[in-house]
Amino acid sequence: MKSKGVLFLSNGHGEDAINCQILKALRASGADVDVSAMPVVGDGAAYSRSTVPIIGPTSKMPSGGVFYMNPLFLLKDIGAGLIALTWQQLQAVWRHSRHCDLVVATGDIVAAAIAHASNRPYIIFLSAHSSYYEGRVDLGLILWQLLSSQKCLAVFTRDALTAADLNRQGLKKAQFVGNPVMDNLTSTGKDLQLMPQVRTIALLPGSRLLEATNNLVLLLELVKEIATNSTVPVQFSAALVPALMPQLDDIAARSGWQRRSGKLIFPAIKQSFSEHKLEQLEVICSADAFADILQQSSLVIGMTGTAVEQAVGLGKPVIAVPGNGPAFTYRFAEAQNRLLGDSVQVIGTQPANSHIIKEAALAVDRTLQDDKYLASCIQNGKERMGRSGGSLKIANYVANYLGY
Repeated sequence: MKSKGVLFLSNGHGEDAINCQILKALRASGADVDVSAMPVVGDGAAYSRSTVPIIGPTSKMPSGGVFYMNPLFLLKDIGAGLIALTWQQLQAVWRHSRHCDLVVATGDIVAAAIAHASNRPYIIFLSAHSSYYEGRVDLGLILWQLLSSQKCLAVFTRDALTAADLNRQGLKKAQFVGNPVMDNLTSTGKDLQLMPQVRTIALLPGSRLLEATNNLVLLLELVKEIATNSTVPVQFSAALVPALMPQLDDIAARSGWQRRSGKLIFPAIKQSFSEHKLEQLEVICSADAFADILQQSSLVIGMTGTAVEQAVGLGKPVIAVPGNGPAFTYRFAEAQNRLLGDSVQVIGTQPANSHIIKEAALAVDRTLQDDKYLASCIQNGKERMGRSGGSLKIANYVANYLGY
């Protein structure tokens, strides 16, 4: 039997990761499939790590793909060549899709439009829409037409509420089979150098390098405030993207901290615990232990998208403080709160200042002592993010469609 071709489309860093989860499951199924990818946003690093060939040009735009948050970001992207890049990507999809049997898209109207333009059958994981945002999904006329097209074989939603909503509206091909975001979050057993019986606060500064750097500087200020005033013994672990690790010396110097042996250290603050006494405040930094850090955390301070969703899905409470963006701003955090519910507490309505940092530190301390609220986060996470296994179910759909 001749191998079948599948093109994966995505328009966002989190969407790239979702597609790679589906890819991994598809490969594991034993189906003889030639896979390729076209990441519309960013450089597609997740595909490169998964050894998936990228068929067209990629580029990191100033907005990081979130220009909808601010029209000025769109102007910057256009100035950086967005229109020419998009046209070149479309041409690459048209050329390559002639040899494909199916297109798998993850994202929003952009991913759906490019998949539709390929003139091939396609399925989509609709990552950017949820009934939790507004109570009723409004896809708009264009996206509704794209998803209603005969070319679109199936619409996979991020939660059960959205699938039921779209079914009621008449889009019967919408279905929820689990959220791929929740796959591959099993602990690896990595030693995080954490102290036993001390609550761990996970720091998630994001994945876009420049913004993540600025976010981590802000989070270090919040860490000092928490350590100085917390009535509950806590320790800190930062889950960083690999590209951020070489920046730690500069971040430390910029923030008045020191870097030693994978840790950021602030000597001016001591930490005392029942069985331990540290002569300095420490933040343990890792770039290869995301799932372990989330699993072992008692609370998450997040300034990012997908990683916060995963934390909520695991039942963790999240404190969000707005940054300067372009991605993680108050507008983004507020929308995230609507999507994820009471598990996320947004502190402040503007980029974090000293007052907001103090307020956030108080919220951390209050949250860690609220057992009833912590228990509610576990149930809320199950409802909002759903079960794991979505990658396998979508991969099985692809394999079945291709005749495997």
